[in-house]
Amino acid sequence: MDGGGSALYNPRTVEEVFRDFKGRRAGMIRALTTDVEDFHQQCDPEKENLCLYGFPNENWEVALPAEEVPPELPEPALGINFARDGMQEKDWLSLVAVHSDAWLLAVAFYFGARFGFDKAERKRLFGMINDLPTIYEVVNGKNKVRTSGTNHSANKSKSNTKVPRASEPPVTEHRRLSSSSRTRMMA
Repeated sequence: MDGGGSALYNPRTVEEVFRDFKGRRAGMIRALTTDVEDFHQQCDPEKENLCLYGFPNENWEVALPAEEVPPELPEPALGINFARDGMQEKDWLSLVAVHSDAWLLAVAFYFGARFGFDKAERKRLFGMINDLPTIYEVVNGKNKVRTSGTNHSANKSKSNTKVPRASEPPVTEHRRLSSSSRTRMMA
């Protein structure tokens, strides 16, 4: 893993972590879209367990995981090369994209925890990240632009409503009061 210099780069603010996230994300998107032929060739199933790494400088690399235990950063999905020939290429790329999204979130929130982001800073970081389409959405052509105003206003107006599953009765005000009363009694 030599292309990113992650050992030398430690973002410390929400903006720096978000910039790191966007750079890593851009590199991984390029691997799974523009550079897909090169990516496919590097993921030879005959090789060891390989991972897709994205770097803050928008580069990507297919490599073995770090040998240090525990690694400095969370590790991406291991063994992405093994499923390459056993799946349709589009499905395989989608699988790698989903795992890449999970890894990017893990790295961003690792930095947040490491540098002691409080609740407001974590929420702000998540909002900035959530305003971008996921790698999965980009790879599958579902990258509709979302704005934070649309997401947040829809969530706020419905924050206390619950859609019941078919197997459970609707939540009534009486049931909510009963469960909160029980919680207070137990405390």
